[in-house]
Amino acid sequence: MAINDHPVAVFNKQLEKDELLKPVGASLIESAGRLAGAATQVPALSIFEPVSKTLGIVSKCLSLGVPTVEENLKLLGELVEDSLLKLEERIIVVREEAHAELERFRATIKSEAFTDYLAIAVLHTQRTKQKSRLERMARILANGVAANDVEPENLDDMMRAAAELKDADVLLLGRICDSQRSLLKQRGLNPTNWFGQVQSYWNDFVNSGALDASKHLVYRSSFSRLESHGLIQKFREISTASVGFEHYALLEEGLRFYERLQEIGSPK
Repeated sequence: MAINDHPVAVFNKQLEKDELLKPVGASLIESAGRLAGAATQVPALSIFEPVSKTLGIVSKCLSLGVPTVEENLKLLGELVEDSLLKLEERIIVVREEAHAELERFRATIKSEAFTDYLAIAVLHTQRTKQKSRLERMARILANGVAANDVEPENLDDMMRAAAELKDADVLLLGRICDSQRSLLKQRGLNPTNWFGQVQSYWNDFVNSGALDASKHLVYRSSFSRLESHGLIQKFREISTASVGFEHYALLEEGLRFYERLQEIGSPK
């Protein structure tokens, strides 16, 4: 087969031709759908047909919301479909048992539980107009599917945090996760000496230069927001202490939330 006759090459030529006729601002979902179609034409992957593009996620979002937030709902639907498509592609390329994994994935996003899961995100779209925060929601949804965790109760708090936290808050949470992840994943962690271990980890964290003392007011605001969402816990209050002297413990919900924000389907 000549390279110009390959299904993907033919598809790309048609896509270039169609782009010239497409109106400015055409939906991102159309190009994502076409790319998904091209992927299924590659002979080695032809047995796999991406299912996330066939389920009408955008329509589902619109049906679950109200007209005043239509723009947010459309964007969320497009972002969720794109995230699920990335997850499907990752399963196909990375997983050894791709067929079985894809069947579980398809069953999950066709389920009533997934619709309930999606409805939680739809409700929280009214909290923000920022694309970056809607992207967080989409990643949390897709990574929940990847983790086979589509319980609405597990999602509500995450969606609220995704819509309300600032980028600086999430960056700080990531640094705390890098510092204390191994502590949280210890088996049989004794609660009686947990505080002592947190103190040790936190002192190492501060001494590493992860916090810039000149920005202590910014950090205090971020710490406050992260704690209000149940992602970290402050152990003591010293009103005159500079940033870093108040010890913060990473909580399980904080680690789970941060991991759900990562690249779709990436190993933790």
